[in-house]
Amino acid sequence: MRRLRPLVFLLFAAPALNGCLAIGAAGLAADIAIGTVGNTVEAAVDVTGAAIDIVTPGDDDEDDDR
Repeated sequence: MRRLRPLVFLLFAAPALNGCLAIGAAGLAADIAIGTVGNTVEAAVDVTGAAIDIVTPGDDDEDDDR
């Protein structure tokens, strides 16, 4: 009887643990997706900033010559 108790407990607890694993896996997938989108946006901002720096003058001294 003592050996059956842990087995019965695991049989009843398995669906609950399975749900936790599914929620954890979904959270991990969402975290990875959000991180990927964040990295993509950051790279786009860096490229845009570099393009703007090339087109516009960088120093305030250049504007004072007028």
